[in-house]
Amino acid sequence: MYKLIALDIDGTLLNSDKKMSNENKDAIAAARAKGVRVVLVSGRPTSGMRPSLKELGMDSDDDYVLSFNASVVQKVKSETIIRSQILTGVDAKKLAKVAQQYDVDIHAFSHEKGLITPAHNEYTDLESRVNGEPITLIDFETLEDDELILKVMLVDKPEKLTAAIKQLPASLHEEFTIMQSAPFFLEFLNLNSNKGIGVKALAEHLSIPMEQVICMGDAGNDYHMIKYAGLGVAMGNATDDIKAIADYITASNNEHGVAKAIQKFVLDV
Repeated sequence: MYKLIALDIDGTLLNSDKKMSNENKDAIAAARAKGVRVVLVSGRPTSGMRPSLKELGMDSDDDYVLSFNASVVQKVKSETIIRSQILTGVDAKKLAKVAQQYDVDIHAFSHEKGLITPAHNEYTDLESRVNGEPITLIDFETLEDDELILKVMLVDKPEKLTAAIKQLPASLHEEFTIMQSAPFFLEFLNLNSNKGIGVKALAEHLSIPMEQVICMGDAGNDYHMIKYAGLGVAMGNATDDIKAIADYITASNNEHGVAKAIQKFVLDV
């Protein structure tokens, strides 16, 4: 029945040590051998997803990847764009003022400059390590208005970020898609971008109806794709709001939850 499986990476496909279990790899390979499309959908940049894509053997031009919380949908090898809805330098400058107002750190991904931040901080350093992306220090006020910005993130200690989130003006939610992907990451995307929109665009590109799509995730940035999916699967370690909207709750990311869901809904059918 199911023809497309969309998988989040961190907290879903990878365990707490950022490793992919053999159980998950074997289940994904078996699903693909059965003719099911499997795609990775992450808040990461494409560069930060390539090691996982390579490990799964999903790095040909018949494979697709959805990066920056599906702001960009593209073929893996040729990088041919299927859909792209991103931000600009104007947006980054506006959000830098918001970060300054609430005394939290900020970084962004620029199409030209990569990972950019006005000042070094532990969470931008973490982003850099996880994705293998070098950091470029830059005053956001110097960005060109038409600079292509893939996403902007407010980052800081969970308690500081939570306090800032409570004070964000409602108008920002009318300008951006805003989601919390980790206790220390608040992400700002183009208003027309989220994982649900991205997976829907790919499914339509592949002529796969929504009813035949499985989406699996654990955090706030997975909300839209789990709502969209014919079968929305929350990890056992998912946040309560994600579990609340899921059709099924699988085991945690440390218990091969992805493999167990694929076995139940794809391989045992």
